[in-house]
Amino acid sequence: MKFSENTKAVVHVPDGVEVDSAAARVTHLCVGAHQDDLEIMAIEGILACYVHEDRWFGGVVVNSGASAPRTGRFADFTNEQMAAVRIEEQKRAADLGRYGVQVLLGYSNDETKDPNDARPTQDVLTILRATSPEVVYTHNLLDKHYAHVAVTIQTIQAIRELDPEYRPARLIGCEVWRDLDWLVGDDKVVMPTNERPELQRALLEVFESQLEGKRYDNAAMGRRVAHATYLDPHENDNVEGAVFGMDLTPLIQDDALDIRSYALGYVDRLHDAVADQIDELL
Repeated sequence: MKFSENTKAVVHVPDGVEVDSAAARVTHLCVGAHQDDLEIMAIEGILACYVHEDRWFGGVVVNSGASAPRTGRFADFTNEQMAAVRIEEQKRAADLGRYGVQVLLGYSNDETKDPNDARPTQDVLTILRATSPEVVYTHNLLDKHYAHVAVTIQTIQAIRELDPEYRPARLIGCEVWRDLDWLVGDDKVVMPTNERPELQRALLEVFESQLEGKRYDNAAMGRRVAHATYLDPHENDNVEGAVFGMDLTPLIQDDALDIRSYALGYVDRLHDAVADQIDELL
């Protein structure tokens, strides 16, 4: 994999397999903005591939993470030091989760969010061509973090550059900075997280630089349990935990679909469902 004018890119293969071979075996790929986003939103793919020789998880982190808030023992770290710490944390997560390959592209926050900078999209395209995954996870289009939505758009644009026969079968937009419990009916993709709770928590606990200021481990695990309980008010729990997503697959099946309109369609359907319910009860 050769990346576009990006000398900061890091490729890590936990089991030491040659890079091209490691990438080629990936069946489930997650493209996230920051270190720890993968472990929060794409746990379904990580669990599906864990200790399976015929399924491998691949991780992509677009942003360097250098501008992350810092406190505690990381309070005085420079941006360069913070970026180095977060690279090592993501490598440890990849080792722990037995990922097939982990790529860190190292773009700055401004570069990640710049719609006129084509390099992140081209690098994601390079990774897609090297991996040919069946499923791709990324952020959802209604996430409130600008860098997250930028990465989602880049991922969609990159997949659209592929010939249709080489595109993944599914693209799922997952939650990090905005819960998706509000999605109506079949708009909600439910990804159970019943398996290996100890591994799930351990993957989140790797990111010590982030846990100093925010307990993402407790928040992510708690949200998964809450989703299971609040999934349906009329049925007993049938899963122990869940992550929610939105199906972005139509956007990679039909290049004519407008990304903005597709995203707002979820909001419109919620609007209509709320209006209909209130009208029925008034």
